[in-house]
Formats: sequence, structure tokens, C-alpha cells
Amino acid sequence: MPRGASPKREKEFKKLETEFKKEHRYPGREEEVASRIVNKQRAEHGETKQSANAGSKQSAKK
Repeated sequence: MPRGASPKREKEFKKLETEFKKEHRYPGREEEVASRIVNKQRAEHGETKQSANAGSKQSAKK
């Protein structure tokens, strides 16, 4: 998990990671996939600095 993530996002990350391991999804990549999902959620909710992708999506909505 990246630094600066809220405790809520930390819990979500752990939950996703254990769920993926339990279901044998993304073998060997559970942590990576869980991180990507949580980071995407953080970006969508404005909890991160705006990236190149987020900027283009927002400008397209206007």
C-alpha cells in the first residue's frame, strides 16, 4: 500500500488480498492487483494527487 493511504483503504487492500489468495485468483500477483484496485478507488474519490489519466477523464466529463 502506498504511503498516505487511509486506514479504510488499508483494510480494503488486506481484504482484497486475502480474498484473492483464498479464491486462488491472480496467483503470485494478489498484492499487485489489490494495490491497483485500491489505488484506482483512491484516485476516483480524489484521495491522490491528480495523475495524467485522472486529468484526461475529468476534462472529458466537462
